[in-house]
Amino acid sequence: MNIGAVAKASGVSAKMIRHYEQIGLIGHSPRTEAGYRQYQERDLHTLKFIRSARDLGFSLEQIHQLLSLWYDEQRSSAEVKQLAESHLSDLDKRIQALITMRDALVSLSESCCGDNRPDCPILEGLAGHGPPDVF
Repeated sequence: MNIGAVAKASGVSAKMIRHYEQIGLIGHSPRTEAGYRQYQERDLHTLKFIRSARDLGFSLEQIHQLLSLWYDEQRSSAEVKQLAESHLSDLDKRIQALITMRDALVSLSESCCGDNRPDCPILEGLAGHGPPDVF
């Protein structure tokens, strides 16, 4: 398959495929005499794996680790589970941070009348002059 075909089949853009190749997530593909990359079925499966992992929010470093584990037939599932649980913990922390940000923004928004006056509790809060419980 050429890069366009593998991009379409995997759902990964050609630009990202080149990037993944450059950083070593996928192997360097052989080239035709005209210099076009040629991909095999294994490359397609790897790209689908990478896309699934990216969709779940894994970092490129984590994906590299997951790929290493995926290719290693002697791996223990405990290693995979540990990586997944570590990612879950990071996601929980980010979710909590987003909830905190949302709550602060709701509080700021509710304190603003949204009229034609120049005073704005949202801007004051962002400047650090708002209610102490907002930030």
